[in-house]
Amino acid sequence: MYFPRFICATRQFALASCFTTAYLTQSVVHAQSTMPGHNGSSTETVAAAKPKIFLDKSPRIVEYQLKRLSNAQLLMVDRATDHVKYVPVFSAILVRSGMAVSDRELAARSLATLRKSSYSAEILAALSTLDNTQPESQRLARELSSLLLAQDQSTLREHLSSFENATQSSSSAPRRAALAAIISAGQSQRAVEIASKSVELQVDLLASVPLVNQARYRAELSSKILELLGDDQPKLVRQQAIEALASIPESFADSFHRVAALVDHRDLGVAAVRTLLRIPAAQRDERVVQSIAEKLVKIAEATPAEQRTSDSFVDLTQLLESLLPVVSAEKARNYRQRMREISVRVIRIRTVEEEMRYDVKFFAAEAGRPVQLVLQNDDLMPHNLVVTQPGFLKEVALLAATMTPDATTDGKQYVPKSEKVLLASSMVQAGKSDRITFDAPQAPGEYPYVCTYPNHWLRMYGVMVVVPDLEAWQRAGKPPTDPLGNNRSFVKNWKTEDLLADLPNGLRGRTSEIGARIFQEATCAQCHKLRGAGGTVGPDLTDLLARWKGDTSAVLREILDPSHKIDPKYAAHSILTDTGKVYSGVIVAEDTASISLINQPDQKSPTKVLRSEIEEMVKPPKSIMPAALMDQFTKDEIFELLAYLTVNHITP
Repeated sequence: MYFPRFICATRQFALASCFTTAYLTQSVVHAQSTMPGHNGSSTETVAAAKPKIFLDKSPRIVEYQLKRLSNAQLLMVDRATDHVKYVPVFSAILVRSGMAVSDRELAARSLATLRKSSYSAEILAALSTLDNTQPESQRLARELSSLLLAQDQSTLREHLSSFENATQSSSSAPRRAALAAIISAGQSQRAVEIASKSVELQVDLLASVPLVNQARYRAELSSKILELLGDDQPKLVRQQAIEALASIPESFADSFHRVAALVDHRDLGVAAVRTLLRIPAAQRDERVVQSIAEKLVKIAEATPAEQRTSDSFVDLTQLLESLLPVVSAEKARNYRQRMREISVRVIRIRTVEEEMRYDVKFFAAEAGRPVQLVLQNDDLMPHNLVVTQPGFLKEVALLAATMTPDATTDGKQYVPKSEKVLLASSMVQAGKSDRITFDAPQAPGEYPYVCTYPNHWLRMYGVMVVVPDLEAWQRAGKPPTDPLGNNRSFVKNWKTEDLLADLPNGLRGRTSEIGARIFQEATCAQCHKLRGAGGTVGPDLTDLLARWKGDTSAVLREILDPSHKIDPKYAAHSILTDTGKVYSGVIVAEDTASISLINQPDQKSPTKVLRSEIEEMVKPPKSIMPAALMDQFTKDEIFELLAYLTVNHITP
């Protein structure tokens, strides 16, 4: 059986030397799984290995056994809430990276039962075990904090004393979560009073602001944040205050004035640039823009050459790029020329976690001029970026979908060998980035860019607009047309709570015709089968309401928050081989020698990966279904879809 690589300290190994392979004795459970793409005609045995863990040993030995398990194996370990011996299992699930939200929730509630404590107390205790200096621990801290703050206000108020006690923790993660909980309970002033006790707590208070879900409570802290931005405050406090201002949209116009004055500050400039980047153009005073553009160019010119590929330098260039359309044409040309003398023009495109989209819908490039694209993958699944000839996004994407993961072009996966492909990044793993430097095409036009990983192209694309004069376009140019003809615009980042109050009245009077159309427009049919038609990557939705025992609110949550509970049969895995190849998809078969995956509805046969070639295998804690599929649909349209899935069972 494959296990993720791990490092075992000598002392730990000595303690458990007599309990090594015996503790990993596997009980193999066999189940028949129909292989997609074969019309249900062939089956293959799928081996699910259930570990046998000895929970009656010393805590160190139990911990050692559990650490050796993959996430899937850990979730197979026997556990219940009738004996404290199961505490280590639930504790491991709660703090293990890559677990689904529902698994963490259940673990925290089970621990509360076993220890006779509370859900909040268990999450705070888990947070106290994290090393908040490590990126993975920081991500986990955000996930656990979200669980804590998802509780209703009345529940949070019941535990105010526990939160106040947690602010005295030696670890920053529980302190920040606790302060955010106090604020979310409607006790902002109490949080401010607690934070006044030390500089460390003031930093924690400011860091807790982005964790707070309710905009009105974040806004209540505006005056305190500005106070902590004052010249008399310590450097760390001022830096965190600048970061906190980026979470208060109500004060963006004022924040732009205040923070812009700090872009050339030796200690605060980097934080200032990051925050200014997050303030929309409409909230930026043009007079202030004129004053800081020159400062940014001078900072860039003074930056040593070896530092001009750093994240902070890219942040600076992206901010300057966004300001140039506002300054005079003459100054913009002067600034751009000065920047060309020290650096290639950089466009950074990030992937949006769990939403299967780029954060940049389009950008302009001057014909024949050098450009560097930086693809930063902030998502948990692999993505790439391929630029195509105008009008050929779909053709290139479909060609890529026919490629096996082993078929590459210039060593790049899912990049077809076609004259319609202009340039391409590598397949970028989670948390990594890739840079492509090239000369923009000589011919002006709208050149699409797209992620060609199978099926990502339906949502994950944008446009590079090549123009003869960049300054002129930035002042008078029009946004490009959507390469796939999508004329929908953003409506709202819907949350389940936004619609619950309107259930069940919102389902009345809906029609199958409209629901069926939205089912197609939202790309649901690409992955899900409904009444005999559709894809096979996701679960069949024909009996969806029955599976949720008639609970339409649970179905609504599945649509809007697909990562809340992930069916293990449809959990995506990401595999990196020892040769650098990336595989991602749903595991449909496995044995001691290999793992087989599918990653698209019409895949003829699964992709087999030898275990001996696996460098790393990760099951992300997020669903392969994007979280923001409905952000371009109205509330009525969401109810039409929900009714189609749960009420209107007759196909139109």
